[in-house]
Amino acid sequence: MTDEPVQLWSVRKVYGSAAGEVTALDDVTVSFRAGTFTAVMGPSGSGKSTLLHCAAGLDRPTDGKVIIDGTDLGPLGETALTLLRRRRIGFVFQAFNLVSALTAEQNVALPLRLAGLRPRGVEVRAALAEVGLADRARHRPGELSGGEQQRVAIARALVTRPSVLFADEPTGALDRATSRDVLRLLRDLTGRRGQTVVMVTHDPVAASYADRVLLLADGRVVDEFTAADTGPGHADPGHADPGHADPGHADPGHADPGHAGSGGSGSGGSGSGGAAGRAPAGPGLSPELIASRMAALEASC
Repeated sequence: MTDEPVQLWSVRKVYGSAAGEVTALDDVTVSFRAGTFTAVMGPSGSGKSTLLHCAAGLDRPTDGKVIIDGTDLGPLGETALTLLRRRRIGFVFQAFNLVSALTAEQNVALPLRLAGLRPRGVEVRAALAEVGLADRARHRPGELSGGEQQRVAIARALVTRPSVLFADEPTGALDRATSRDVLRLLRDLTGRRGQTVVMVTHDPVAASYADRVLLLADGRVVDEFTAADTGPGHADPGHADPGHADPGHADPGHADPGHAGSGGSGSGGSGSGGAAGRAPAGPGLSPELIASRMAALEASC
């Protein structure tokens, strides 16, 4: 695994043609360091889901490069791209996407079976134990709560030991308390096993569990900040100290993809997203700060 398992270089994504052309991503250069938790936010239509889909190899950019763990996705055919996603990329979505007829352990084993491997019981059980569900292995999705189902989905994403875990609104279907448990789990994974996590969310509280936030507008990265920019972490992001609402802006215009950039006009910042490439033990950002940055962004759009 490289120090930056995900890199996007001058990525542009255009849908449609001629008069109906829509630019979803506009010259985005950004990277995600190993063992960090990044939240991607922005108004509706800002390009955040397109960014995730291109970064994860689910969609191909119109221009630019996407590199996963040192491999340029551009030259890969569909079969090779599918194999890379199975082996190096984990996915967690708002909809849990579990197979209702299978038990938790059978759902977790699915990616290994699809990869042509024979799942070992010990590794499947270890993945479930890592998300706190060792005692629910033989339960089917209908016998599990929403939070438990999402944790099964996370275990399924982790069982192949991916280079990066992409999460698209992973708490969107959960209540507040259950969401907090899932977010703590994702954050703990970055520190405990060095897992790289990239999460798309609209929720400032969810984003506060990350150690780095990227803000998108009109297909460009227009702001970036980290816990280091905003002061020490908070014990509970649901009750963040408003005294940490200093909107410290990152330095603009870095070409290095370790610093967010888009066409030289966005703002950059620390690409590390955490001391020594690891997230702090607790939530690192103030929800109030994130909400204020989002409100300012939406007002300017």
